[in-house]
Amino acid sequence: MPGVTVAELTKQFPGGVTALDALDLTIEDGEFFALLGPSGCGKTTLLRTIAGLEAATSGSIHIGQRDVTPLPPGERNVAMVFQDYALYPHMTVRDNIAYPLKIKRVGRTQRNAEAESAGHNLSLDGLMDRRPAQLSGGQQQRVALARAIATRPDLFLFDEPLSNLDARLRLEARTFLKQLQRELGTTSIFVTHDQSEALALADRMAVMESGVIRQVGTPTELFHRPANVFVAGFIGSTPMNLIPGVVAGDGVDVGGSKLPLDVSPVDAGHDVIYGIRPEYVTVDGTGPISGTVSITENLGTDFLVTVDVDGVTIKATVQEGGEPQPGDIVSLAPTTRRVLLYDRESGALL
Repeated sequence: MPGVTVAELTKQFPGGVTALDALDLTIEDGEFFALLGPSGCGKTTLLRTIAGLEAATSGSIHIGQRDVTPLPPGERNVAMVFQDYALYPHMTVRDNIAYPLKIKRVGRTQRNAEAESAGHNLSLDGLMDRRPAQLSGGQQQRVALARAIATRPDLFLFDEPLSNLDARLRLEARTFLKQLQRELGTTSIFVTHDQSEALALADRMAVMESGVIRQVGTPTELFHRPANVFVAGFIGSTPMNLIPGVVAGDGVDVGGSKLPLDVSPVDAGHDVIYGIRPEYVTVDGTGPISGTVSITENLGTDFLVTVDVDGVTIKATVQEGGEPQPGDIVSLAPTTRRVLLYDRESGALL
């Protein structure tokens, strides 16, 4: 299946709003690629522009070797699954799945056969004569996926397709969606604002902000080595500690305390932001810095502990059963090999 290449892609809306600002992006053949970012960052606009639902202001889009930039949506051979599934309420499941084939003037016998096959592959047997109102949210999602599969596209585009499901169904659907994409091998782009979905599903991912891509990489790369302060603060189920300070020898001076380093990549006196994930801060009685617990939050098997260290807030995670209480004095020990330093002016990783 073809990959996708976006070059210098810009999308401007009336009023001078730039939703996409000269984006360059390459998605490999057969890759499950996630677009992640806060609301309004441009990720859905990018997806819709690749689909042809929005016209690019400038730049180009290639699917495989084909330049699809000037082509209408129907000629791009892509299938899009929307947040609300966009099923026709008056049609049966079978007719919903077969409808895109009808638009392509595929004969009734063949399109019904394709619909039955796609429905069977997504465990919709016995539901083919029902209408969307008679289905659960998870079943409607599978109908939307079956409709996309039946067209045998070069590219799947998913626009937050799990957001209307409850928490339990989202986990089940996430696992199912990843398994399905692996079996089909079709290049897929998945838009979400939920980083846990992106980290769980994607082979690679891009984090967007204000119409630009701030970093592209594997989930592991983005989690462990975010390239800038924005990505560092955005990725992770618990936000990274990002503490302004000044390099001072074997540590970073953050006012009344000195946070430890292994080796500083810059000279003493450099203004930096000290980054350490709460998961890599140990709460014990031997740490080099101490403070007062202000808040504890139950995360299930862990607790997120917020500690005031001479006016600086540092978060750490501890296992249930060993959590301190608000008002307790605790010692903190950052795992120095996991510390990241960012330039305070540019926000870039040093």
